[in-house]
Amino acid sequence: MNEERYILFDQYLQSEMTAAEKTDFEKQLAEDPEFASEFETFKVVELQLQNKFGFEAEREAFKKNLDQIAEKHFNKEKPKVVLMRPWYLAAAASVIILFGLFFFDYNQNPSFNDYNHPGQAHFTERSTTDMHLLQAEKAFNSRKFKEAILFFEMALKDNKTPEVQYYYGVSLLETSEYEKAEAVFNELKATNPVYKDKARWNLAIMKLKQKDYKGCKQILQTISQDYEDYDEVQELLNALD
Repeated sequence: MNEERYILFDQYLQSEMTAAEKTDFEKQLAEDPEFASEFETFKVVELQLQNKFGFEAEREAFKKNLDQIAEKHFNKEKPKVVLMRPWYLAAAASVIILFGLFFFDYNQNPSFNDYNHPGQAHFTERSTTDMHLLQAEKAFNSRKFKEAILFFEMALKDNKTPEVQYYYGVSLLETSEYEKAEAVFNELKATNPVYKDKARWNLAIMKLKQKDYKGCKQILQTISQDYEDYDEVQELLNALD
């Protein structure tokens, strides 16, 4: 599980985010059911831990654990992580431990977010005159995927290349528009050798996002071992066994 995400949840609950960060967080809650589900579970566990620990400040062992996690996963330019109240450092560290035990015992299935890497789109140098494509690139790289979809759809009317189709499909996947995303990736899989395995990977993690583990595994098994990220394919196959 992702320790960074738990600290992000804590920052939201403690009003330690900037206005822009809060907007992005709430947007992800609205668009990503799995993310929202984990957040709701975090809130329940956090409440239980508050009841358990109260406002005790002398939990140095827990504080040390969370400091190490913050040092590993967060940019040092964000000091707000280490400024949380001491009792909450204890609670948050305990949440990480409790979540780890919970998911180890009861949910051994891999998570979509552990394998989802939308990357960055870079069209600017190759298409300086297509404003829709430049706007799509900007929105995509800012993780404003719904906005990106609109610009991609306009750009594709005049510039239907496999690269543009691919990032359009990724945007659809990120916003859980499964039927449209599947159509895009199936077309790429069938018509473009360069994007064939990339398309298959995204079709696989789309099944993972929908918790269709059997379907995910079946698609993964069709990906060529020559695929540049085949190590991750094998890792996910092992996690599904």
